[in-house]
Amino acid sequence: MLQSIRDRSRSWGAKILVGAVVVTMALFGVESLVGLLGSDGEEVASVNGEPITRQQLELEVQRAIRSGQVPPEQERQLRAEMLDTLITERLLTQYAEQGGLHLSEGQLDQLIVGLPEFQDAEGRFDRELFRNRLASAGFTPLAFREQLRRDMKRRQLQQGLAASEFTLEDERERLAALQRQARTFRYHALTPADLEREIEVSDAELRDYYEAHAEDYQRPEQVRLAYVVLDRQAMAEAVDVEEAALREAWRAEAADADRRVSHIMVTYGDRRTREEARARLESVKDRLADGEAFADLAAEVSDDTSTSDAGGDLGVIGRGFFGEAFEEAAFALREGQVSDIVETDNGLHLIRVTEIDRPPFEEARERLTRQVAGERVRDAFNDKAQRLIDESFAAEDLASVAEDLALTLQESDWVSRDGAEGVLAEPGVMRQAFSPDVLEEGFNSEVIELDEDRRMVLRVREHREATTLPLEEVRDRVVAAVEARKTREALQARADELLAALRDGESLALPWRRAEGVSRQAESEVAAPVIDAAFRLPRPEDQATVYGRADDGQRVVLIGLEEVTPGEPNAQIEGFVARMAEQLRAQAAIAGLMRHLREQAEIERP
Repeated sequence: MLQSIRDRSRSWGAKILVGAVVVTMALFGVESLVGLLGSDGEEVASVNGEPITRQQLELEVQRAIRSGQVPPEQERQLRAEMLDTLITERLLTQYAEQGGLHLSEGQLDQLIVGLPEFQDAEGRFDRELFRNRLASAGFTPLAFREQLRRDMKRRQLQQGLAASEFTLEDERERLAALQRQARTFRYHALTPADLEREIEVSDAELRDYYEAHAEDYQRPEQVRLAYVVLDRQAMAEAVDVEEAALREAWRAEAADADRRVSHIMVTYGDRRTREEARARLESVKDRLADGEAFADLAAEVSDDTSTSDAGGDLGVIGRGFFGEAFEEAAFALREGQVSDIVETDNGLHLIRVTEIDRPPFEEARERLTRQVAGERVRDAFNDKAQRLIDESFAAEDLASVAEDLALTLQESDWVSRDGAEGVLAEPGVMRQAFSPDVLEEGFNSEVIELDEDRRMVLRVREHREATTLPLEEVRDRVVAAVEARKTREALQARADELLAALRDGESLALPWRRAEGVSRQAESEVAAPVIDAAFRLPRPEDQATVYGRADDGQRVVLIGLEEVTPGEPNAQIEGFVARMAEQLRAQAAIAGLMRHLREQAEIERP
């Protein structure tokens, strides 16, 4: 929940930032846990000298996975996108802080305590509810407070830029009129088959194009790598997990799973003594044993009038909702079980678990198998990881390390700093590959911690400097590029000839196709570039057709605009378009700022 709200806050068009929700130190004191935004750990990027650590990146990745937005199998692909997001956020935060944007402690306090996600049934801020939900999102109060401060500063900046853009009334009216327009036109697409002669490319043209576009045919500095990956998940796949262990793990998960509970509460004090209250619940236990329904007895006996009519139902609870004694009893029960008598500050209770929020065993089988097997190989994985550190440091090759540790020695094709794929594209890998010790001295790399389950060591097999590829090596690519350009130019020239004839009043026997009353938004079989060009043509006068052309990939399309009609007003669509226009202005301002910040920034990344 919290992660999804935070994700929306990162959007340019976010309307309200409620994701980075934390409690203030004024409310809860100094947070004893380590902040998540610390600077310890290996750097995976640097923004104007400010590091982004592997720890920060991994935390964001795991939060996205925990939120359910990203399947675990896409974890590796997620890292590169998340790193780019962190760089963008860091640039905006730095710019906002340089500009003196400020949030007071009181402003943060008001945001926190006013959020319904952390309020009880009476609308009051609930400290325990807050801590539980925050912990489930993977944040400490202190760390999330700092994140909230930064998120709000970025939002201030974005809102300020958006608010600086505006649209005049006559602009809105003109936009609405243009939006309503519909156009009727005919069109004909020219293709290479319409050319009088085939396109020919001379050697001189190839050389001229190649020399003018030499940057398109550069090969960056590259290496070929040998590498080994120690993967705990792969080790776990070789472990056979018995059915009993899976069911035990499934049952163990229920100990902390949210659950729906009902209770029968009997109070004591003014109306009855504690002993009388206990005797009353003992009688209820006997009646339950005789087969009477828990819900019926709750309606008859329970002093909790807010739940008695609903069979004592308290809804779904998680740890932290109630006191310790109530929780210990509720979370020790299996589905359908009733507790012994439990005493709390409110009175005495019988508690029944009606539902446990967990998937059925068969649905969880595959995940539990990976989990149990992973736990069983943990010690072996850690031992092997330490051996990988020791042996790769001392070895003069990587093959012997792979053999000693029973790892597969893998080899890559040529890769560059920015052109790696798969595991080689993960943060830190190519930085190690191009480090002086590995690239120049020929040593094995340090052990790279890809994530908590994988370790890698690599070694450079071959290295080649950046160079411009010779023409003969890229001849086919150059020929294709020159042919495409000459074809497009020939089609444009032919289209211009036909347009000149049409504008002079000649009637050409072309297989025109017709488009009736096409609007800007309605779906049409006509290609979008053709519609865009038709709407850019001037309005026909005196029933004369206005001619133009559109470029649609390798096609050049002749257009004959015949009629422009005002169309029917549609307040809903026009209002939407007006709002979109304002949003686009705001987005353009923010995008322009981001381009400027990236151009001016010193960004280093693997």
